[in-house]
Amino acid sequence: MISENRHARAHVDIPLIVMVFAMSLFGVVAVCVATFSPGSTTDTSFLNHVVESSYTLRQCLFLLVAPLVIGVLMAIPYDFLRRYAELIYWISFGLLTVTTVFNRAQGVKAWLDVLWGYTIQPSEFAKLSMILLLAKQLSLQDRPLSTLRSFVRTFAMVIIPGAVILLQGETGSLLVIIFLFAVMMYFSNVSMKTLSILAAIAILGILALYGFMVATGSTDYRLARISGFLNPELYSSSDAYQQTMSKIVIGSGGLTGNGMFVNGAMSQLNYVPADWTDFIYATIGETWGFVGCIIVLLGYVLILLRMLYLAWYTRDKFGRLIITGVMGMLLFHVLENIAMTLGLMPITGIPLPFLSYGGSNMMTNMGGIGLVLNVTRNRSISVYANTPQTLYNPYRIHRRFKTRAY
Repeated sequence: MISENRHARAHVDIPLIVMVFAMSLFGVVAVCVATFSPGSTTDTSFLNHVVESSYTLRQCLFLLVAPLVIGVLMAIPYDFLRRYAELIYWISFGLLTVTTVFNRAQGVKAWLDVLWGYTIQPSEFAKLSMILLLAKQLSLQDRPLSTLRSFVRTFAMVIIPGAVILLQGETGSLLVIIFLFAVMMYFSNVSMKTLSILAAIAILGILALYGFMVATGSTDYRLARISGFLNPELYSSSDAYQQTMSKIVIGSGGLTGNGMFVNGAMSQLNYVPADWTDFIYATIGETWGFVGCIIVLLGYVLILLRMLYLAWYTRDKFGRLIITGVMGMLLFHVLENIAMTLGLMPITGIPLPFLSYGGSNMMTNMGGIGLVLNVTRNRSISVYANTPQTLYNPYRIHRRFKTRAY
């Protein structure tokens, strides 16, 4: 018999749900502030500001749909996710291909028109399908990537959709997939030697690609963004303009910020283009200052630590890798978005989870939370998936969830 442990019990994790929706509600407020413009009425109530902003109304709609997305993904049978991970992956790949082939836009071809002026971004949903398939494949072996066949098969899963995403011009989404893949490999017990070799290959590949683009005089916008990051003073009026202004706007907030819905505020005067999407952190810095920025960071830390805690006590390797994959996806979004807003990383067009305006990203993030809750809700089923039964020690993270007897 296996003794029961309260940390590993099957449950719907209420703390995670509360933190996620609290962050999302704050995101609605931030989007409303970022899109604020003085109206013709004298009504200065928050509700009136919401009604006057089409972006805020849409963000409210996305947030209202979010519980449905989470509920549907929670209700999907756990074994269905494992059994049909490949089918979900290929459906997602089909959407990526259709978007790339039939999108006539110049530059980035990442959006697919749906209804009433709404668009979807298939590369966002590809992240979740990638997590499911990688979780299944990496959970089939105790030491993944230890054979040539396993190595080639696993990398093909990432490279094939990654190449299509790169053709779309969505470098940011590709980086997210690479990062979450690295996180999942780490927690799937891939040897550190293999991880080190792969990291070295990736770094050398990026440097070689950058050197080739510079040597050939490429005019690609991604190279321009890197050049703007490396020489912000030289490109401050062009490719580095958005990033330069973002730092100025954040600094103008000081310690406690300038307050919400202030006439003449930099966010209201559109100092940072599209500051309700990828650069929402600049609006937060101006409005709520350093204190507001730290509170947002603390909120993300609590969400990520909660997911890490849930992964620690998930005995089924497939379920544990789903949680760490979603965690890796959110972690990279947070780190890259805030870093590029502060001028610490090049601009990649990655939104801030739960805060930035955007339906596809919101649904993807909520879908990821739904997958995590599906795992925790079905622990009583998944516990018998792997033998021997084990529990993961939460005090030894450096051992990548090494097991000990129950």
